Amino acid sequence: MGSPAWQKSSYSGANNACVEVRTVNGLVELRESDSGDIIVRTTPVKFATFLQGAKAGEFDHHASPTT
Repeated sequence: MGSPAWQKSSYSGANNACVEVRTVNGLVELRESDSGDIIVRTTPVKFATFLQGAKAGEFDHHASPTT
């Protein structure tokens, strides 16, 4: 049996340069679609905590202005 399929955000549309996610053996895996050989693994609880922080703007100060 192969690995579960990667899922990309619905916000990505037809764009292939996106972050993809899947669950394997109880862990959440993340990768950039254009660098598919680099995979970050974490627990579902840590991933949920990260998503909550991102939605709350906790990491916004890391973003560079696009001028």
